[in-house]
Amino acid sequence: MNGASLPQLVLFDFDDVLARYSHQARIAHLAQGCGVAGERVSQVLFESGLESDYDGGLIDTATYLDRLGAGLGAPVDEALWIASRVAGSSVDPAVVALAQAVAAQARVGILTNNGALLAEACRTLLAPLFPVLEGAVLCSGALCMRKPDAAIFRRALAHFDTAPGQALFLDDKPANVAGARAVGLHAECVADAASLGAALRRHGFALQPDPGAHAIGAGIG
Repeated sequence: MNGASLPQLVLFDFDDVLARYSHQARIAHLAQGCGVAGERVSQVLFESGLESDYDGGLIDTATYLDRLGAGLGAPVDEALWIASRVAGSSVDPAVVALAQAVAAQARVGILTNNGALLAEACRTLLAPLFPVLEGAVLCSGALCMRKPDAAIFRRALAHFDTAPGQALFLDDKPANVAGARAVGLHAECVADAASLGAALRRHGFALQPDPGAHAIGAGIG
């Protein structure tokens, strides 16, 4: 940051920043668990708008799971949903190592456009980052607002009691990065361990060299 002080807070996006996400793998797992075709899961979960409603906070978790189960003709509880979400995500150890290095130097959190249950899936997917992330996974479904709306960034800053200029936001979508910058956060667009490491170094974080050198490919972004 050209001699400026280190950010006090680093907010990571989840999908395609901390973890690679695959619709196909998630759908296949849920289809197997419910004994239905993948096409049916896709229709009920995504084409119907159910997932979008949950991600936007228009319905709560109980209603979401009830409607999902009714549509699939089989009960879907939190455990099955989380297991399917975990099956559809894969984490690069190099990315986790970077986040751990940052957590030793600043406060860290997650700001993601996902329903509230994603916070529970993070406990499995990002186990090495807990308990640091305890109470620090902010989901759009719980906040009832989405990136790139300015309000969600302000809500996140208030949650962490941090001024915009003291926070760094990292996302894979340019629109979300632009939204964060409009509120006054430092923000970078990243796509993998290498670009994440480079962005963190630009903002003054001390990291091990070549964080992406041993990255493992995973998922469909």
